[in-house]
Amino acid sequence: RSSDFGTSYTKLTLQPGVTTVIDNFYICPTNKRKIILLSSSLSDRDQSLFLSTDEGATFQKQLVPFFVETLTFHPKEEDKVLAYTKDSKLYVSSDLGKKWTLLQERVTKDHVFWAVSGVDADPDLVHMEAQDPGGGFRYVTCHIHNCSEKTLSALFAGPIDHGSLTVQDDYIFFKATSTNRTKYYVSYRRNEFVLMKLPKYALPKDLQIISTDENQVFVAVQEWYQADTYNLYQSDPRGVHYALALRDVRSSRQAEESVVIDILEVRGVKGVFLANQKIDGKVMTLITYNKGRDWDYLRPPSMDMNGKPTNCKPPDCHLHLHLRWADNPYVSGTVHTKDTAPGLIMGAGNLGSQLVEYKEEMYITSDCGHTWRQVFEEEHHILYLDHGGVIVAIKDTSIPLKILKFSLDEGLSWSTHNFTSTSVFVDGLLSEPGDETLVMTVFGHISFRSDWELVKVDFRPSFSKQCSEDDYSSWDLTNLQGSRCIMGQQRSFRKRKSTSWCVKGRSFTSALTSRVCECRDADFLCDYGFERSSSSESEADKCSANFWFNPLSPPDDCALGQTYTSSLGYRKAVSNVCEGGVDLQQSPVQLQCPLMPPRGLQVSIRGEAVAVRPGEDVLFMVRQEQGDVLTTKYQVDLGDGFKAMYVNLTLTGEPIRHRYESPGVYRVSVRAENMAGHDEAVLFVQVNSPLQALYLEVVPVIGINQEVNLTAVLLPLNPNLTVFYWWIGHSLQPLLSLDNSVKTQFPDTGDVRVTVQAACGNSVLQDSRVIRVLDQFQIVPLQFSKDLDANNPNTPEWREDVGLVVTRLLSKETGVPEELLVTVVKPGLPTLADLYVLLPPPRPTRKRSLTSDKRAHQGGLPGGGGFVCRAGDRLRVGVGASGAYLHQAPYWKVLGALPLPPSYRKRPGRTVYAQMHNEKEQEMTSPMGHGEDVQSAIQGNHSGVVLSINSREMHSYLVS
Repeated sequence: RSSDFGTSYTKLTLQPGVTTVIDNFYICPTNKRKIILLSSSLSDRDQSLFLSTDEGATFQKQLVPFFVETLTFHPKEEDKVLAYTKDSKLYVSSDLGKKWTLLQERVTKDHVFWAVSGVDADPDLVHMEAQDPGGGFRYVTCHIHNCSEKTLSALFAGPIDHGSLTVQDDYIFFKATSTNRTKYYVSYRRNEFVLMKLPKYALPKDLQIISTDENQVFVAVQEWYQADTYNLYQSDPRGVHYALALRDVRSSRQAEESVVIDILEVRGVKGVFLANQKIDGKVMTLITYNKGRDWDYLRPPSMDMNGKPTNCKPPDCHLHLHLRWADNPYVSGTVHTKDTAPGLIMGAGNLGSQLVEYKEEMYITSDCGHTWRQVFEEEHHILYLDHGGVIVAIKDTSIPLKILKFSLDEGLSWSTHNFTSTSVFVDGLLSEPGDETLVMTVFGHISFRSDWELVKVDFRPSFSKQCSEDDYSSWDLTNLQGSRCIMGQQRSFRKRKSTSWCVKGRSFTSALTSRVCECRDADFLCDYGFERSSSSESEADKCSANFWFNPLSPPDDCALGQTYTSSLGYRKAVSNVCEGGVDLQQSPVQLQCPLMPPRGLQVSIRGEAVAVRPGEDVLFMVRQEQGDVLTTKYQVDLGDGFKAMYVNLTLTGEPIRHRYESPGVYRVSVRAENMAGHDEAVLFVQVNSPLQALYLEVVPVIGINQEVNLTAVLLPLNPNLTVFYWWIGHSLQPLLSLDNSVKTQFPDTGDVRVTVQAACGNSVLQDSRVIRVLDQFQIVPLQFSKDLDANNPNTPEWREDVGLVVTRLLSKETGVPEELLVTVVKPGLPTLADLYVLLPPPRPTRKRSLTSDKRAHQGGLPGGGGFVCRAGDRLRVGVGASGAYLHQAPYWKVLGALPLPPSYRKRPGRTVYAQMHNEKEQEMTSPMGHGEDVQSAIQGNHSGVVLSINSREMHSYLVS
């Protein structure tokens, strides 16, 4: 033990005459005089703790009847400690380890958290992830003075994924996986848990919390198409809605499968991050000053450390840095930043078109990345002393050294110092906790077989006085565009003049002044559901809604009598303090929540099973994704004669408890109805053994007595082991098959519900669809270019959304009512679709002449609207003269014509409809020039047409 900065050491005798092995030591963060040593001894059957309250001058031995793996001090109260044992038990002590109380068993290591000051009302609360008797994991809390199974609180009823609980600042995060889909949940300031809403088709494979500073969450998400990169998203204050901040941040797998993502929060200046982006195999370093709203490449220095021109000029050449964290805990990492040295960044990297792994030249900036200088040609260990007033550097090399370099002017000049007379292999640099000291220790070894050598280096004699105000100058934070208004304010910082040799000391503060700026366009981010355009520089700051997002739609929890605001696409950054000026949010008008019909009604059994044992208690859960719940009534039929009417069923979340006495199959139905509409959910319960869920692929429209293929897509597929049960309509007698598809016909028109269950072992999966059976309709094939395939995650929701937007656009351009068009995108690649054109409702009509029909037909379909796909690609639907084709240039356009019958075209003063018969296969025609005759294009027999309707099949036209 040394109490004089390592000048002299005193040997500690913990137990006279006994050899004691110290496994670890812990220092109280709020009182560094209090220390706990964790030890194991050859003569002790139990583990021992050695407790000190005088910085280790004396210790008191304390035996504990368990084997500690880690200790965690309370963040505010110095005598309270949590102990996690090697058999997954959690103990607590309120007197610095003298007495211990068991809190909980089967606790997950590293997922135990003390209460957060200012957020949790009770400072003695403990958050933990624990395993329940059934084997699942859950998030629970308890008070350290009264923690038992009866007093445990579970703020989330369901199970959570093992090792996913995180408590950080104002937020609590975890993930829960069911039916092969992982959902991420967040609680803000200990309110109820809600789903984290990423863009709809992010479809995360992994999610990592990057930062929770200043009431905003940064997450890195590995999406369905990414292998070694993550996309960075930022949240609203509650951590619920997320918008894209940066794509394709490089990642790598480390030991024990931990993930390292190349993003670094620059300490000392809030809102500044560095990130390494990997695109097409090239890694390049970017910097943001406004918390991810704008990113820029690092400017290269014009001269190298020897004063020679670098010949590195943007846009072909930039500075790139390695952002890896060092494995050695005594080396602060490849990039060095400190809270007490704002603006000072030092890192290893290279100049060029991309980051090169084996090049580790050292660069420094003292103005937070605005200008950079090269200081060394090789990587060095770095240590900041006296708030960055002294920078110490020792070469990171495998050969022994005895020289270190230091700078007193933020790297402008460097001096050398022989820190030892005998060369040593340097393992790292160490200073007293905090950055105020001018004393450091170099530790290493003379040979690979020798013990550690500790060398004290004291810079205090070099400084004769304490700094005064005259020894400081100021610098202004400026981004790479030259703007001083960053995050809504101008900030100035103090730094020591290069000519002043003085000590900053413990009382030094770097912040000087700040002034609030007027708001500008650059102070606003894209809101959830919107994405910044990348099509042209003129639209670089414009936020456009994604194709799947409708800004005018009320939120799912919008209740009658409440109000909501529809986003205009912009929101101000959470920590941005600008005032006045531009307001892209424009205070949107408050809209009244309409009476919404129930939608997304679901009935399930708690535990996600659809098979139970006779006499077993069954808890039916009814959920409703959208629609008003206060005015909705729920009619429940459990299939065995039990029927009941409920109100507030989905609002309270209370389950319906029931027990089936006899084996069999029971059809459970729930009908939700209010003045705006209704919805129904059906569940077939097999009273036999526990079961589970799947996706039913069916065409939405089919003709009378036309053979239709019903396909159950099962993941994972277990051939020859799965039995498929098919229910057609309300029949309780299913069709059974060992194949995942069956063929059937429907003799009558109307809506028919098809339900399939796949049973494999003790699990079952269910899905249900409604098919519309008609006697007349038309099918038009659609074909997409290969460019769309790269944006196709091949999920049912994506196919449905693309089908809906194509239907909406075709309806707008043709005048055909939207309810008469159905676009079905088929699964798999290449991306293909069918357009179903349905008959209008019967109306009084009169015949039109064929001549006038042809004239209307030849009018063609004008170019129309569009929608934004991922990465800002703009999809537009226009029409040429000979067929439909979607492609991507910067746009996807319909190049051909849609020769719909003229009676579907809007005319002033009247609405015209046409009947179409589906008596034979339609003919295919190829794209032709706009000037060619449309009729010949329709009657031709070519293979290239993508979208057409044969006019010979439109034998009758009806006019209203």
